Amino acid sequence: MRRYSPRVFHIASKFFRQRAQVEEAAQEAFLKAYTQLSSYEGRGSFEGWLTRLTTNQCLNMIRSAKRRPEQSVADLTEDENGWLENKLADVSIERHKSSERGIVAADLAEKVLNGMSPDDRTVLMSIDGDEMSIKEVAEMTGWSESKVKVQAFRARRRMREAVEKLLGRKRKSNE
Repeated sequence: MRRYSPRVFHIASKFFRQRAQVEEAAQEAFLKAYTQLSSYEGRGSFEGWLTRLTTNQCLNMIRSAKRRPEQSVADLTEDENGWLENKLADVSIERHKSSERGIVAADLAEKVLNGMSPDDRTVLMSIDGDEMSIKEVAEMTGWSESKVKVQAFRARRRMREAVEKLLGRKRKSNE
């Protein structure tokens, strides 16, 4: 064992990252070598036979782990557990920020829409908000389809200008 353990541990570490799994694979490989020593025929080197036996043992362990893929948090190392907790916290924070940004954007859109003419509001809310077609908006308002298109184009431009004006004011006040 002393002579071949570096080799066996090296092979097992190629298959597993966790020290406990490497040790388990090495232990099982040495146990199998001891119990199957009579099957060694001496045709190749003993080290080659032990290498093949260790490789097969590691592959069998991986196969059996795939058959029972459940893994608990207890199976994770401290580093892995810390990393996972940080990632989950980051995702939670990002969702919260995204939610806040959505609320701020909705408030901003509402303020800008309230400052627009009723026709602009109607066309923008119908087409962009309710996802109605040009034809549906034309039928609802009694306008021609071309008037709906022109009204939507101009309303979007006016809204963009109003937002840029608000953002420009905000930038100047932050400077």
